[in-house]
Amino acid sequence: MENKERYVILSGAGMSADSGLKTFRDAGGLWEGHNVMEVATPEAFARDPLTVHRFYNQRRLQLKEAQPNAGHEALARLEKQKFVQIVTQNVDNLHERGGSLQVLHLHGELMKVRSTKNPDLVLDWEGELGPEDKGPDGASLRPHIVWFGEDVSEMNRAATWVQQADHILIVGTSMQVYPAASLVHFAPPEASITFIDPNPQVPVELMHRIDVRSTSAAQGVPLWVEEQLNK
Repeated sequence: MENKERYVILSGAGMSADSGLKTFRDAGGLWEGHNVMEVATPEAFARDPLTVHRFYNQRRLQLKEAQPNAGHEALARLEKQKFVQIVTQNVDNLHERGGSLQVLHLHGELMKVRSTKNPDLVLDWEGELGPEDKGPDGASLRPHIVWFGEDVSEMNRAATWVQQADHILIVGTSMQVYPAASLVHFAPPEASITFIDPNPQVPVELMHRIDVRSTSAAQGVPLWVEEQLNK
């Protein structure tokens, strides 16, 4: 690849919102009528696995109906000509379906499940999942999602990507949720940083170096990508 400049994309819920997928932050702490502590913690799963499974089964159905938006597709175009790595807080597969190849999921993947005995035993899973389903090791299966209170195991790899970036695009994230929000602080001093979000909240210490664009992912990302391709 002739152009060795590295582009790192930090994407959040706003990226998927333009494809019709909502998050609990849109509804005062509710996901489809559920309090997050009822469906997104290890304790909730231990207490009521059936409710947790039903919740994620419904989310899989919703994801199958959703389509990548213009922002996802634009990033895939950029990757065809530049070195692009995507770090996403989203558990959907819209970046991959949009054509991106290097995608790191900080919070897990909705279309995968894993063994409750061996966290490294991860399986692709598109249909319904229930307490009766077992993995090859005979153990029950759970959604391959990083729940509240669990370690974000990919943070070190994500931080390394950001440390090596020449250009960083932050899109569709509040930059308020940790540990993911800390990633921008790993950016090299010389790296350019662009922030695309309808209601951007920029940390005070970074205001002097971030190009803020108050628009949606589906509108703002294609424009930014064209700028990069025409440089």
